[in-house]
Amino acid sequence: MPDLLVHLGGGFAAVLQPTNLAVLAIGLVLGLLVAVLPGLTLVMGVVLALPFTYHMGLTPAVILLTAMYVSGTYGGAFTSILFRIPGEPIDVPLLWDGYAMARGGAPAKALGWTLFGALGGGLVAAVVLVLLSQPVARLALTFSAPEFFAIILFGLTSVVSLGGGSVSNALISLFIGLLIATVGTDETYGTERFVFGVRMLSDGIEYLLVMVGAYGLGEVFTRLEQGFGTSPLEAARGGSIRTELPRLRELMAIKATFARSSLIGILVGIVPGAGATIASFVSYGAEAQYGRRRRQLGSGIPEGILAPQTAATASVGGALIPLLTMGIPGSGATAIILAAFLLKGVQPGPQVFVTSGDTVYAIFAALFVAVLGMCLLGYFAIKLLVKVLAFPEAVVSAFVVMFCFIGALAARNNLADLYVITAFGILGYLFERFRFPIAPLVLGAILGPLAENAFMTTMISHDNDWTVLFTRPVAGVVMVLSIIAFAYPVLRRWRAR
Repeated sequence: MPDLLVHLGGGFAAVLQPTNLAVLAIGLVLGLLVAVLPGLTLVMGVVLALPFTYHMGLTPAVILLTAMYVSGTYGGAFTSILFRIPGEPIDVPLLWDGYAMARGGAPAKALGWTLFGALGGGLVAAVVLVLLSQPVARLALTFSAPEFFAIILFGLTSVVSLGGGSVSNALISLFIGLLIATVGTDETYGTERFVFGVRMLSDGIEYLLVMVGAYGLGEVFTRLEQGFGTSPLEAARGGSIRTELPRLRELMAIKATFARSSLIGILVGIVPGAGATIASFVSYGAEAQYGRRRRQLGSGIPEGILAPQTAATASVGGALIPLLTMGIPGSGATAIILAAFLLKGVQPGPQVFVTSGDTVYAIFAALFVAVLGMCLLGYFAIKLLVKVLAFPEAVVSAFVVMFCFIGALAARNNLADLYVITAFGILGYLFERFRFPIAPLVLGAILGPLAENAFMTTMISHDNDWTVLFTRPVAGVVMVLSIIAFAYPVLRRWRAR
């Protein structure tokens, strides 16, 4: 424990350096703006910020993206509670009680409960992240190639099972992402695959182009088809908006809700592919099942606000645990943070505490500082944040397109990448049009090479004996969990029929 505190103190010293602190503040502001602006999502915002980290060091780059991730889980609460406009799917459960409380004459109180949920859930998750990461990393050090392949496979199957909607569509999306990951030169045998004589494909397809195109341009194309609105909210131009914090007596009355929601947020965050949206809905559902005032949910009670917001922010710390200790992203936003690590030549996993320990502890400290800064910024700048809703969607989309193309050019300074990113923008639009999830596509493109390397190493080391994936204890357990994660949605649908 003393060594942990020393390393964490070094992390705080790194975060409080002027450059890193400025980067963190920028990340907080951008995350809040992304959550409030119409037409932008948390993951899309983090994707658009990634190209601007190319010329940064690893530590400030990850601090920027982590700060955006944290504040993005909180900013959409303002518009959900005040105007019944959810900035993200995360914020939908806040509508049911937050907007009801605001319509009942207590908007400031509703915002206060949201702020406390974000603050409390974020700090609890940060503490758990610090305490659990090293033990999990030490356990992961005992893993070999079969265990890592099983864990990556579990991450991929979890995305499919927790993605919702059609399982077949999710599988198709995942397999397209894995196919994209195989384009280029095989790292094991040095042969070209799916190049078809096109020289630019011999180096493979950058996963950055997949992410930015599918999320950024794809959303713009979708909104272009639907027609852009001029301004989603005229009332955002004025009005008295403030935050009133709950009293200690009120907090003690719902401490069980806070504890339950924090735990749910952390656990759901740890599950690969789950993320803040699922944590928010699961926490609200748990409150509807086990809460002391469950029959009053939806009428504007504090429990209905505290539960989803606490779980959503707590899921950030949970999602960072598998990312840092095993290199498996726990959510869409942490998949982008994984990409930032890989762009700097650092592979997250158990060895990252040895090779880049300073960065890891800076991330721990940044999470604490980001949660506090996010709440202070939200408390004092709420009026300015809400006025951002007055921006027309067409203007926001024009900036999104500009940032997407800047990111594509910054990757390799190759004009051909503009055609690639446009192609994936069209693919993202088609995915939205025909209800195919994009997350499996992106994670397949990122995790595909890692899965292939782990599998090929396993086969070479064990004379092509695939049964080793089931005969080794840890690998066997994780493979069984992967099968369950894949089979669960199928059985659930069959039972529903």
